[in-house]
Amino acid sequence: MSDCFILLSAGNSKRFKSKINKQFISYKNRPLFEHSLKTAIDSNLFKKILLVSNKKINYKNIKVIKGGKERHNSTQNALNYLKNKKIKNVFIHDSARPNLSLKLLKKLKNQLKVNSAVVPYINSENSVKYKNKKKINNLDRDKVLLTQTPQCFNFKELLNLYKTNKAKITDEASLYLNNNKKIKFILGDKKNFKITTIDDLKYLNSENYYGIGFDVHRLIKNKTLYLGGVKIPFHSGLKGHSDGDVILHAIIDALLGAMRKNDIGTLFPSYSNKFKNIRSKNMLPPVLKFLNDNNYSINNIDINLICENPKVSKIRKRIIKSLSKLLSIKRNLINLKGKTVEKLGIIGKEQAIACEVICSLSK
Repeated sequence: MSDCFILLSAGNSKRFKSKINKQFISYKNRPLFEHSLKTAIDSNLFKKILLVSNKKINYKNIKVIKGGKERHNSTQNALNYLKNKKIKNVFIHDSARPNLSLKLLKKLKNQLKVNSAVVPYINSENSVKYKNKKKINNLDRDKVLLTQTPQCFNFKELLNLYKTNKAKITDEASLYLNNNKKIKFILGDKKNFKITTIDDLKYLNSENYYGIGFDVHRLIKNKTLYLGGVKIPFHSGLKGHSDGDVILHAIIDALLGAMRKNDIGTLFPSYSNKFKNIRSKNMLPPVLKFLNDNNYSINNIDINLICENPKVSKIRKRIIKSLSKLLSIKRNLINLKGKTVEKLGIIGKEQAIACEVICSLSK
């Protein structure tokens, strides 16, 4: 018997009021639902993870099933799918809560050892009123529980309750309470914030960091020119220990600078034969791994390519497309400008190309 994490991601997001369904809106360079999915995968607490969605999505080792018209219909679809899968407990989570923590998952799993239903909550920090017909009453906010997800249950018990349920419910805790079933409520996590409207995104605080990168290389004959990971037809290439891609080198330095992690030469020293003739795009993965592992996301990258030729206007789209793919960010987060030096110096004589980059990160 094993536990299953169910991520509900099939809603129409009526209150979000966007052309893009809320669960697919970009948050920290990922669709909203992917954050909770990643947490569940990385936790190693679940032998089975189930994504409920009305959109075709493919993930390795993740089963995707079709959702229903309402939230409770989607949950029921998931439970019906799991009927013969030897599941002990289910963790049912809303994709609108992207900041799910491993700590909360472990707390919930620990409580399931002695309880058949465990639901996290936070207290209200606001004064609370209750409207009953025309009369408005005060409620004791210390006794008000604002429930969160994941809501965790013994699979068979929850399945049996759903079999007889005909009411529209907004969460599984409501189903248990409607049937006078006991729930263990535990203190949740304030960061496990639910995004309901577009304005809610603004309440998710983040720290911003900025980095500057610069690189310059001489041009030499009989070498291929690479800029931003793109092979550019040109009379010369950039001299260097690697392929000399000044755009990628400047981006790497800007990212490292924003993360306070020294410079590109620290990671890829020019005296090491290991990195001789390395493609610069292969220098990005360890930098991006550190970025992702430490919860940084890229807000934007602004690039100045400094050269007389090639003309940036002719290669801009190709380079931005390449950088978008290499960095796994949207193209509209990347800006590439061309700057000449009015024929001055070695850059003006087409003997070198330089690049400077400013990037912004959130953590």
